[in-house]
Amino acid sequence: MWNQGIGSWPARRARKTPDRIALVHRGRTRTYRELHQRVTRLAHALRALGAGPGDRIAYLGANHPAFLETLFAAGALGAVLVPLNTRLAPPELAYNLADSGSTVLVHAPEQTETARAAADEAGRVRHRITLGAADGGALGYDELLAAAATAPLDQPVHPGDPCMIMYTSGTTGRPKGAVLTHGNITWNSVNVLVDTDLTADEVTLVVAPLFHTAGLNMTCLPTLLKGGRVVLLDAFDADHVLETVEQHRVTYLFGVPTMYDAMAARPRWATTDLSSLRTLNCGGAPVPARTIAAYLDRGLAFSQGYGMTEASPGVLFLDRERTTAKAGSAGVPHFFTDTRVVRPDGRDARPGERGEILVQGPNVMDGYWNRPEDTEAAFTDGDWLRTGDVARLDAEGYAYLVDRVKDMYVSGGENVYPAEVEDVLLTHPAVQECAVLGVPDPVWGETGRAVVVLRPGADASAEELLGHLRGRLAKYKIPTTVVLTDALPRTASGKVVKPALRERYPD
Repeated sequence: MWNQGIGSWPARRARKTPDRIALVHRGRTRTYRELHQRVTRLAHALRALGAGPGDRIAYLGANHPAFLETLFAAGALGAVLVPLNTRLAPPELAYNLADSGSTVLVHAPEQTETARAAADEAGRVRHRITLGAADGGALGYDELLAAAATAPLDQPVHPGDPCMIMYTSGTTGRPKGAVLTHGNITWNSVNVLVDTDLTADEVTLVVAPLFHTAGLNMTCLPTLLKGGRVVLLDAFDADHVLETVEQHRVTYLFGVPTMYDAMAARPRWATTDLSSLRTLNCGGAPVPARTIAAYLDRGLAFSQGYGMTEASPGVLFLDRERTTAKAGSAGVPHFFTDTRVVRPDGRDARPGERGEILVQGPNVMDGYWNRPEDTEAAFTDGDWLRTGDVARLDAEGYAYLVDRVKDMYVSGGENVYPAEVEDVLLTHPAVQECAVLGVPDPVWGETGRAVVVLRPGADASAEELLGHLRGRLAKYKIPTTVVLTDALPRTASGKVVKPALRERYPD
């Protein structure tokens, strides 16, 4: 095949294991042959709409086979997928569409109003395709496939060609599109196959959103590469997940700590048959000791790790055999990935010393979309990616995350960048200055706290300020508390001293 990218995976799998089940969704199954046939039809339909090599095709919707069909169809054409977060507000989605230059938007029917508003504001989208019935402004997905050609496609695609643009917020307050190549995604999948011992009979439950790099690249795509079965759930519900694990004999499951805690808290936890589970992977935050204990009581141990969108995302990995012995550690680098922990002077940190994590490997992104200066700033010493996170290594080389260079915090597995929230909060006419912090939360791990200084003579309640953010930001980015104060602590150069704020407002 001329296509060396992931768009060729359905065809390659169909010739090896055509009758094996690839996908399960809402009780319906699709074999690898059927997946390949649908991807081929969709690729022809997209090409008939003018999509070709390098064009950007966006997808907005919950977990659904159409997400994967769109990803593979884009790859078959040499086009680039732009996954969109369903939790974003229309103005945020419009920015991602406009910045990426997406010309086609595929979306779920329940996202119709949001998709229409975002596409209209972006001004670049030429075609909307809905998974529901066609309407005056959108083409019907199933109708397009039914009318499309079925001839084989083999567009030349190389490992270094862009595969997807995944948006990740930055400290500047505006999202940046990490360009992940076909090679990046492939090598990350190989890392997962090596480090988690996925097998051809794997049954992987994907409940984490596919528009996030972990749900897609750490569980779903490696399973499909190996020829296993992916069970897709639209959204997380603890009882439904437990029921699905038992019903489908799930072997591999990924989640964030809050998801695992919610499952262990359900009445049916003690009676659900979990004997099929071989691998429980956890990301987004270290697994709490109480969570580890609850699962060990059921004979289940976690593998966990640390990653970032820019690394596709696997950076560090702690296997289940070390969960207890290395509790609190993010592990060691994935097989084909290398890391360093570097002191501020640029020298490698000794065991026990703190330093920034740098990562290098074939899974590390090509750069940020149309942001050469940000791309240059993201790398140091050649092709070492700066993660912005601080860690220390123990004597055996296991990394322990201890701080963040950036101010980002993690709420329910979602990265929240305070600068983005602060930018919107500052548009309220009563706000003179503000700072947003991540504070501990028993359910979500962390939530936001806004520390606000009002303009002289202005008056605004906490509820009014939070209301100003609703509709402008995704719900998970909106702080849960607001503190009004007279002034923010600043350095001599005028920068807000956030460590001082954290000490003053710890929880």
